[in-house]
Amino acid sequence: MTSSICSAAANDAGLSADRLGALVTVARQAADAGGAELMRHYGRLSSIESKGRTGDLVTNADVAAERVVLEVLGRETPDIAVLAEESGAAGEQDGLRWCVDPLDGTTNFTHGYPFFATSIGLTFRQRPILGAIAVPFLGETYWGAPGHGAHCNDSKIQVSTCERLEDSLLVTGFAYDRHTRLDNNYAQFCWFSHRTRGVRRGGAAAVDLAFVAAGRQDGYWERGLAPWDLAAGVALVELAGGTISGYGGEEFDLRSGRVVAAGPALHPSIVDVLAQVKPLSGDAFGAPEVTAMGS
Repeated sequence: MTSSICSAAANDAGLSADRLGALVTVARQAADAGGAELMRHYGRLSSIESKGRTGDLVTNADVAAERVVLEVLGRETPDIAVLAEESGAAGEQDGLRWCVDPLDGTTNFTHGYPFFATSIGLTFRQRPILGAIAVPFLGETYWGAPGHGAHCNDSKIQVSTCERLEDSLLVTGFAYDRHTRLDNNYAQFCWFSHRTRGVRRGGAAAVDLAFVAAGRQDGYWERGLAPWDLAAGVALVELAGGTISGYGGEEFDLRSGRVVAAGPALHPSIVDVLAQVKPLSGDAFGAPEVTAMGS
């Protein structure tokens, strides 16, 4: 299936097929370098710090992986801007931009839970074009670009053909601000868990999206995400034949932090449910103080 978001952004950026191939190779190299650095630190962390929000952590592995990723991107594409989770923005941000998450799944990583990734996405004016996601514990790198399709290592991948929620396996997550908001995804998680084969919570948005692209999971929704969480994975899902949107089925906006990603047959059902389900009260999950804060 031709990608609409990715191909349109690539065309607007004036990227030829050859240039797209070269850039996705760079993304793959950078993701693999970051993933290799993470495995060097896996189980041997020397520092774990909080960014100020409950559960929002940064480790020496995040910093080290980001450093090697930025070395690759700076050497191969010095003219392209960067937005990296740990070091912030560099370069002109209105054109081509790399969105870098050196360690997606930091909490998993700190606990030795092997579900984490390095994610490298290329965007143009806030629209994803291509990406690469290294899941080093599994020895897998997901990558794709317009005209080149989506792949896991050297094998082509595609989204699932699941049509019904009752036959589906979904995946989601819970944002760091869930402790202070009623709009925390708890109600949606309960609804989908009751009416599907199951809902997984992996704890790394990039891996979740890569697995949807590969057809291992049938659909994904989540809120409260950053551009570096989404850019590569959104591109991969679409390049693998999937449908990407906001919660209401509207055009995907990287800045919104909300995404619905699924095969085209299942996507409308997920959107329909999200429009119906209302947040739970704080009392329902033992947090009456959250009700007072509102949504």
